[in-house]
Formats: sequence, structure tokens, C-alpha cells
Amino acid sequence: MATAEHDVVIVGGGPGGYAAALYGAAAGLDVGLVERDKVGGTCLHRGCIPAKELLETAAVHRTVSRAKDFGIEAGQPSLDFSVTQDRKQKVVDQLFKGLAGLLKRRKVTIYDGQGSLASGHTVTVSNDGDETQVTGDAVILATGSLPRDLPGFDVDSELVVNSDQALFLDQLPSSAAVIGGGAIGCEFASMMADLGTQVTVLEALPKIIPGADDDVTKVVRKSFEKRGIDIRTGVEVKGHEPAKGGTSVQFGDGESIDVDLVVVSIGRRPLSEELGLDGTAVEVDDKGFVVVDELCRTGEDGVWAVGDVIATPQLAHVGFAEAIVAIKQVLGEDAVPVDHQRVPWCIYCHPEVAFAGMSEAAAKDAGMDVVTSTHRFAGNGRAMIVGETEGLVKVIAEKEGDGAGRILGVHMVGPWVTEQLGQGYLSVNWEATATEAAEYIQPHPTMSELFGESVMSLTGRGLHG
Repeated sequence: MATAEHDVVIVGGGPGGYAAALYGAAAGLDVGLVERDKVGGTCLHRGCIPAKELLETAAVHRTVSRAKDFGIEAGQPSLDFSVTQDRKQKVVDQLFKGLAGLLKRRKVTIYDGQGSLASGHTVTVSNDGDETQVTGDAVILATGSLPRDLPGFDVDSELVVNSDQALFLDQLPSSAAVIGGGAIGCEFASMMADLGTQVTVLEALPKIIPGADDDVTKVVRKSFEKRGIDIRTGVEVKGHEPAKGGTSVQFGDGESIDVDLVVVSIGRRPLSEELGLDGTAVEVDDKGFVVVDELCRTGEDGVWAVGDVIATPQLAHVGFAEAIVAIKQVLGEDAVPVDHQRVPWCIYCHPEVAFAGMSEAAAKDAGMDVVTSTHRFAGNGRAMIVGETEGLVKVIAEKEGDGAGRILGVHMVGPWVTEQLGQGYLSVNWEATATEAAEYIQPHPTMSELFGESVMSLTGRGLHG
């Protein structure tokens, strides 16, 4: 059996794993990275990147559809989804090539195969019957996640697909039921509806996009419904019965809907069952998550876990941040825990959603006395220019005397808000007060002015409302 040694051995080459490898290698560590598929993980190959590419196709379709509003006669657009899929794959392939090249330039050793951890920081890499034992002074577990299954909806890639498979459809269906109204479900619903599919969203919780402020989700729901998306919240799905080339989905109190395709998008589960862990003190909880402390340390000295395999927000950028925390400890540097209550969230449906920190309801549930300020894109010059005036910016701040103190949350919905969240995220995480944030100079005309208006209003001296 072949053997090898490194300063750090990383199991999993998704965002958490490859970020740890790149950050560690940049600091001079000798890094070994175990990956059973392709580096880049779910985000690059079956998640963030391909999903946003399809959403961009939907955005172009919307733009061409309303070109006449700008005096441009382009006609009603038609869709060749095979070209869309080809372009999506070109983007993915180019990013994959770039990532693989970067890892190579930083002299990260890639081991192809399934990695399992045993005592002594030994990772066994299995690949078609061949095994290699790789040991490291430190080990980072970053095996990621898989789509969650739903009882009564066996994935067959024809009538029922999960959120991974939905990214590789040969063509879009005429009708679809999207089960799950979270970030993933809303992105699929938005994209498919914009490209001509009749979509029904079925969500068990009382509202779509949990975590976002209620005022934000109301805007999304209104926009979805205006575009013909049927949203059913507070309903439980029971199963489905194939019929007439499609299937009938049962939900709620005896209700059903006939669709051509079911997209199961109820979140993702940790991929931990093949980690081995024999002879180690690494623990896995009853939901399959590797148990860690605030610094991503497992119960085994010198072993960390990051990304989707631990019970933190399943976001690529959170995996990046956790990877840095782990590597800093390997280097003997001071590491600051990730504040998972204040990480940035971005959802790329139309209209886009972005937020950081508490919603108004969450702050009140925590017993906090708050004040809020809300401004709408309907009065924003740049939003009018581009013809995208749906949405708002809402700032939630701690009440201080008769005014506003520390900013607790910034929640946005509307055009390009995923690109505007930066100053709101910084304000929340630096615990800036409304008065401090109001000193920022906002360029004009921009959509980001809406954040400035909202914090200025909290000081009692807003310019435009």
C-alpha cells in the first residue's frame, strides 16, 4: 500500500476543502487534498455556479421580452435550452480548469478517491480497489452534502428530480411542482417560470424564504404570483401518482395538482457516512453532522471539520470562512470564530434577496426593542432607469433613547441586491450605529443609495423620505 505524509490532509475538495488547501498552501503548508469526484464540489458543479447561470438566462429572457419599453424592437424571444446548457457547462468547465490549475501552482497534492479517517491522523484513500494511506499533522474534514430525500418521492430523473438533477435537464417541462420554498426552491421556481414553465411551489412552513424579513418575503411572493407562480405555504406533501405522461402530486387537505415534473428542493444533508472515523474521537450527531466547537474543532485533537458537513449555514462563503479559521489554528495563529448569526445570505431569484443579521421578527423574539426604516426601489433613480423598481431595503436597529443605535440587520429585496449587501453586512458585523453608517457617502445615481437613505432616516434626518 502506498503511503504519503503532509502537514495537512483535507478530505473533500468543495469550497471548504479547496479554500483550506489554497489558504494553507499560500502560507507555506504542505497540503494533501482528497477528492472522489472533481475539485470544486457541489457549488461549482451542481449548485451555486450552474444555478446562477440558468438564472442569468432567465434574466436575459426577461430583458429581451421588455426591450420595446426602451425603444428597441427585438420581438418575443424564444428559448433553445440546449444552448443554455452548453453555455452553463462552459462556464463550469472554465472555472474548474482555473481552480485545478491554481491548486497545482500552489503545489497541493490531489488524491483521487474516497477518503476515510482512522486513528493517528491517517486517511485511507480508496480508488477502484487501490488504497493509499495519507497522514498529516492536521486533518480537515470537508466532505460536503447531498440533496435531502423526501418520502413518497423517489427520484427517478424523469418525473421526479432533486436539486442536483434539475440543473441538467435536457428541456424545461410545461409544468412543475417545486417542493420547498427556501433559497433553492425559489431560485428554481423563478428561473423556470421566467422561461415558460407553469410552476407551483409547495412549502410546509408558513412562509417562503425562512430567515428573510417578512417584508422581504411579501415582495417576493407578490412578484412570483404576478408572474403566474402558484405558492402554497403551510402544506404537507403526501406523495404522487404517475398519470398521463406526468404525475399528480397530493398535498394539504386532500388537494392535488397535475404536473409534468416534480423538483424536490428541501435542502441538503451532510455527507458523513463514509468518513470512517474508527479509532477517533470525532463524533457525528443524529442528523449526520460532524460535531465541532466554535472554532470548527472536532473531539479529536488536530482534526477540524468545515462546510456543509457541520451544522452551520450551508453556504460556500461560510465554508471559505470556516476553512480559514481551521488553517489559522494549524499555523498557530489567532483565529476568530465565524459568527454564523451574521453571515451574508444571497438568493438569486427574481427579485433578488440579500440579508445579514436579524429580521425584525427575530429581534423582537429575542426580546429586543427595535426601530426600523424601509425604503422602496420605486423611488430610486437607477432602479427606474433599468426598469426594475420592485423591492425595498429594510434596516433593523436597536432602539436607543428616542432614536436608533446599533444596526442589527439589513434585509434587501430587489434589483442586484446580492451586489449591494456589502455595506449592510459590514455595518451589522462591525456593530455600527445608524448614526455612524449614515456618514457613508453614497454614489449617485445608484441602487445602493437606498441603504444610505434607510440609515439616514433612522437618525431622523433623511433626505428623500
